[in-house]
Amino acid sequence: MTESTGAKTVSATDLAIAKSQNYLLSIQRPEGYWVGELMVDSTLVSDMVAYHHWAGDLDPEWQQKAINHIFSLQLPDGGWNIYYGGPAEVNATIKAYLALKLAGVPVTDPRMLRAREMSKNLGGVPRLNTFSKLYLALLGLFPWDYVPTIPSEVILIGKWFHVNFHDMSNWTRSMLVPLAIINHFKPTRKVHVDLQELYPAGYHERDLAPAPDPDTFTFRNFFLWLDQLLKFVESYRLRPFRRLALKKAEAWMIERFEGSDGLCAIFPAMLNSLIALKALGYAKDHPLILRAERELKRLEHQTEDSLRIEPCFSPVWDSAIVTICLHESGLPGNHPALKRACTWIMDREIRFRGDWYHKNRVDAEPSGWVFEYNNKWNPDVDDTAMVLLALRKIPTDDPKRRDECFARGLKWMMTFQCKDGGWAAFDKNCTKSILEKVPFADHNAMLDPECADITARILELIGYEGWDIHYHQVEKALDYIREQQEEDGSWYGRWGVNYIYGTWQVLRGLRALGVDMNQPWLFKARDWLESVQHSDGGWGERCNTYDDPVFKGRGPSTASQTAWAVMGLLAFEEPSRPSVQRGLEYLTRKQNPDGSWTEDEVTGTGFPRVFYLKYDMYRNAWPLLALATYRKLLRSERIGNAEHVNGFVRPQASAAAAPAK
Repeated sequence: MTESTGAKTVSATDLAIAKSQNYLLSIQRPEGYWVGELMVDSTLVSDMVAYHHWAGDLDPEWQQKAINHIFSLQLPDGGWNIYYGGPAEVNATIKAYLALKLAGVPVTDPRMLRAREMSKNLGGVPRLNTFSKLYLALLGLFPWDYVPTIPSEVILIGKWFHVNFHDMSNWTRSMLVPLAIINHFKPTRKVHVDLQELYPAGYHERDLAPAPDPDTFTFRNFFLWLDQLLKFVESYRLRPFRRLALKKAEAWMIERFEGSDGLCAIFPAMLNSLIALKALGYAKDHPLILRAERELKRLEHQTEDSLRIEPCFSPVWDSAIVTICLHESGLPGNHPALKRACTWIMDREIRFRGDWYHKNRVDAEPSGWVFEYNNKWNPDVDDTAMVLLALRKIPTDDPKRRDECFARGLKWMMTFQCKDGGWAAFDKNCTKSILEKVPFADHNAMLDPECADITARILELIGYEGWDIHYHQVEKALDYIREQQEEDGSWYGRWGVNYIYGTWQVLRGLRALGVDMNQPWLFKARDWLESVQHSDGGWGERCNTYDDPVFKGRGPSTASQTAWAVMGLLAFEEPSRPSVQRGLEYLTRKQNPDGSWTEDEVTGTGFPRVFYLKYDMYRNAWPLLALATYRKLLRSERIGNAEHVNGFVRPQASAAAAPAK
């Protein structure tokens, strides 16, 4: 890079940073937080259309808006996908087709004919997952005999049994409890349509049951046999503990409404709980029913002629990320916007011993943060790590409170390290793979395994805090990170798409920890990032990498993924490296005049291969952090600061003391 080229890059970077800062400050809410919309596929709107037909409370104007939204997402081939640019997916396509048919769209409409053909090409109704089949059963469109049984007695199984209720992931528990209630009562309300045309080989019982494994003696076949046994037991009412189980399930569900914006504050659990309440006989004007309906309604965004639904809200996550980006880009810790943000965040610390305690019975004082506004039963590790990264440099107007809050959160978070050395999202050691073989596990979310991206974010945090690289928890985490590296040098990204996300976070975390970056295994990661850089200077990757890694790094360039890749490369302290310069040029070139970036692609992950999210804040926050990281590295090189760690200025540790070796 020539001196003039370098000067131009610095000038463009400074301008882009200023514009981005102004944009983000302009969208801060008066209360002090940031929140971007979570954009998802058509399935949520399709589910709500089906629900309103089941509940008999349909608003024709609302339904027309829903129809418009669903049609707006239809692909030219007639199907619906689960991420932007992806192929048609069977659950999304059949749910959309059903919603449109329920709404009265003629089956001879060309769009419906294309949808019908695509549904059959994808395997039709027999290929739906368990939860989709259960929703069809509620409408009398699928026989309950072929919906895998979800026995409510599962909630009675305690830690005395090898596999128990709390061995399932946090989000599965919240979906499963109301579904078990629904599965018991089977509150079918038949509708005026059918789906006979969506059975490719005609309607036949042989196509309805879950397919067994070809090998006879497998856990899946055992659970399928067990499901048949449970159905036999159900048919003869041989269930002595059912009444107790239903009472406990109802109480568990209602208890978790408190302190939350709906059950688990996430759409599937919220909708399932509303149906479960009605199945239990709660009147339509009961306060719990009205509250559940109100919380679901809050997730809707209506325009004059359309509507869309968010799966949940992300104010804590978004606020922490934006706070980090603004501070790293030069806003001082005493800036009013950052002080307001961190005060708002501190007010949302969860000082309550929630469901996490069942698998992590430690003496640590309850703490942690959630993704949403209110969800007190379910603080999570990833949000907590991001919040602590934000809080550590913002003293607020009450530094003593900030210090206590930070120390408490850090101690709580560190107790969640799993036996393999990594950290997961919600629970500790939620990894019993046998649960993935049960018939209703086809939503690909039964477990909450540790992952490299969360583990590396925690290493980044404690690296900034000055923890010793030889501290036993750090050594275990580093061993885990090494074990998770792919053959080509990349890392899998569980909560962001995908290998670009995982690789960036690992490299950034290791650099912050003070790991020697001049090692072959880390150069391999750098080389992989550079190997997938596009000719336009950017990086991109689509959700199809979760289906087949052959596609890793091959999606259209995006602002968020380019930012991640640039930050990953900057961990090697080479700001003049051509790949870095090209990436920075892409970011500055693609910035909009108002300081924002445009991004259509989905770069957030809910449940791999099942559900993805487009975080609207990502396109505007992560590029700022990448630009800020570059500028800080340049300045540190010029200053020659004695506090450098591998050439980077190690941020000053907060008041929380680092443990001794």
